[in-house]
Amino acid sequence: MQAPLLLASTSKYRADRLHTLGLDFTQAAPLCDETPNPAETPQALALRLAITKAQSLTADFPDHLIIGSDQTAAAPDGTLLTKPGSFERACAQLQACSGQTVHFHTAVALAGRTQAGWVVDTQVRFRSLTGEEIERYVNAEQPLDCAGSFKVEALGITLFDWVRSDDPNALIGLPLISLARELRSLGYRLP
Repeated sequence: MQAPLLLASTSKYRADRLHTLGLDFTQAAPLCDETPNPAETPQALALRLAITKAQSLTADFPDHLIIGSDQTAAAPDGTLLTKPGSFERACAQLQACSGQTVHFHTAVALAGRTQAGWVVDTQVRFRSLTGEEIERYVNAEQPLDCAGSFKVEALGITLFDWVRSDDPNALIGLPLISLARELRSLGYRLP
C-alpha cells in the first residue's frame, strides 16, 4: 500500500496542479522561514525551501509521502521577483520585466519514506509592454499573489513572446511531468 500524499503547501495553484494527477492528497501549511541566505542563488533558494517545507511536516505526518515545492524568479539584473502583494508592486515588476527574459526555478522535494529534490527551470521572454497594457492586465487578473505578477495559465500568457521549459506546469508552481515520473517510480499508479 502506498503512503498517503500530503502537499506541504496552502497554495491553491499547487493544489490545482496536483489534482490534475487524479491522486488523493491532503494539504498542510509547512513551517519554513523563506528568507534567502546571503549569496544564495535563486535556484538554490527554491530547492532549499522545497526541501525545508517537505521535511517540516514529517514529524506530524510520519506515514505520509510529503511533497514540498517552492518557486523563485530572477529578473535580468538578478533581483528576486516576489509575490507583489499590491497593484503598484505588480505593475513595477512587470515594467521591470518588459522586453526581458526572466528565469523561474521551480523546486520539488519529497520527504517521508524516500527523500528526493530537484529543480525545473523555465525561461519566459516578456513582450515590450506599455504602461497601459500592464495596468490593464493587473486590473483584469489581479496577480498579486503570484511571483512575477502574472498567471501564465490565464490572461498572463498574452504578456510573453515565448516560454521555454521541460514542463509547462512548472511556471504555475508544480512541475507535474517530473513529479509524476518520481511518483510512478515509487509505485503510485498514474496513467
